[in-house]
Amino acid sequence: MTRILDIESLTKGFTLHHLGNELETFNNISFSLDAGEFVLLKGANGAGKSTLLRTLYRSYLPRAGKVRFQSSHGEIDLACAADVDVAHIRKTELGFVTQFLTARPRVSAEAIVAEPLRQASVATDEALDEAREALQVFGVKPDLWKAYPTTFSGGEQQKVNLARELILPRKLLLLDEPTASLDAKAREALVTRLKALKDGGTAMIGVFHHPDDVLHLIDRIVDLTPEYTHSEERSDVAL
Repeated sequence: MTRILDIESLTKGFTLHHLGNELETFNNISFSLDAGEFVLLKGANGAGKSTLLRTLYRSYLPRAGKVRFQSSHGEIDLACAADVDVAHIRKTELGFVTQFLTARPRVSAEAIVAEPLRQASVATDEALDEAREALQVFGVKPDLWKAYPTTFSGGEQQKVNLARELILPRKLLLLDEPTASLDAKAREALVTRLKALKDGGTAMIGVFHHPDDVLHLIDRIVDLTPEYTHSEERSDVAL
């Protein structure tokens, strides 16, 4: 298997200045990830699952540890890489899927979904065709494709977000509760898309409120419960 990611002794905490104390989130997290492998993060509320994903994406800086990512340009440590390098990796190889869309005023749904393809030098017409197909797959009605998602309901915005974030295959995909609030059809479409990406070699780390949705995709589970932090095969750990 082709190694994609090595996480070594990763530690994250926050300084609560107004309280004058420190909040430890997770300590000495270590595991690796191969191409096409799906790792589920497990743990109680507050165990640091979403914080770990944000740290891997470099929205947060860790206090210690390494995140060795095998990019197409060579190995890069996401824990300490320059912001410009992290920004480039995000555009081309590292995806982060949440349940929320940061909608921009006066930008249509189809344009938002097509944007990653256009940034990858796909022709405008082709990118828009693929965007419309993705919106249809996730159940967004055609009469909304040219509308502004700022006017959409939360559920419709989530579908637009999923269509955008999953339209371009990535080397590594981070998933933070992407099925929350989705209807059954959209959840089915999401799981189908994740399977296709996994089969194509995309490595994934995910947090799911209902992990049964992706049970057949999970290869390993990493438990972030402080006294029980480790990695196990799926069959050895209860969801």
